[in-house]
Amino acid sequence: MEWVATPPGGPRRIRPPRRPQRYTGPPAYPAVPRWGFPLLAWRWPLALPLRPHADPMVRAESAAGTAIATLWITAAVAVVATFAEGWRYVLLVISRGQALPRMTLAISDALVGTTGLILWLLGVLCGLFVVLWGLRARAAAAERIGVHSARPDWQVVVGVLVPGLNLFVPGSVLAELEHSVLVAEGARKRGARPFPTLRVRLWWAVWVATLLLGWLAFGWGFRDSVQALADGVVLHAINNALVAVLAIGTAKMIKYLMRLLAPADPTELKHLRVREVRAAPPPPKAKRPGTAPR
Repeated sequence: MEWVATPPGGPRRIRPPRRPQRYTGPPAYPAVPRWGFPLLAWRWPLALPLRPHADPMVRAESAAGTAIATLWITAAVAVVATFAEGWRYVLLVISRGQALPRMTLAISDALVGTTGLILWLLGVLCGLFVVLWGLRARAAAAERIGVHSARPDWQVVVGVLVPGLNLFVPGSVLAELEHSVLVAEGARKRGARPFPTLRVRLWWAVWVATLLLGWLAFGWGFRDSVQALADGVVLHAINNALVAVLAIGTAKMIKYLMRLLAPADPTELKHLRVREVRAAPPPPKAKRPGTAPR
């Protein structure tokens, strides 16, 4: 016996391939089509909200994402730079009693120089992205509560760049931004005087300490004595550690303010489930209809 398997309905007929149609030219439209893609390279949605008429909240969220990513990278490099300066100080202490290998000194110098240069470049990028986020967040908060910012944007930029002013202006601007966000959330009354919370005051203290110690370490580098060089290594190590703390604190501050300023995404919320109800009155019992069977 021979078994032959066939699909349901019997064997299928093989259709001959269709002949390709002859090209008759591009399609013609009676008017200019209104559909199509924008004149941009392919991108993720809302990745480049750079148009002047874009929603300020969308622009603030985009700038916040870029600033937070750069801040975390800066914090990681600052930790490595702190380790490099600490290792250099240990080598200085060891060199007081014995000679050091040439390769060890070369690796230490290369690590200190490389991390210092990368940290300086990342610091410039962080300043640019954080200031850009601050300007966009101020605009979004002002639009949400229906007011205009009393401090223009150029004063914010000058206050961040000019030495001396940058000890006070960034903290006050951040306090004003937090106040606007809290007013929008209803946690503060409209027209009240801005007062920084403990979170903002701690960030302000770390910012001032980082600037002052950075200026001190820069000026200490002009001293050429042996003890001054060793003290300079310690100052740079502490300054790098403060930079790491400041970068992490700034990233968390941006997330905190954007969480209050921007509406929550429903897709990112956790699904809540009621497990138990306590001290609740019993639900009312519906009357039994007269037509219901017993």
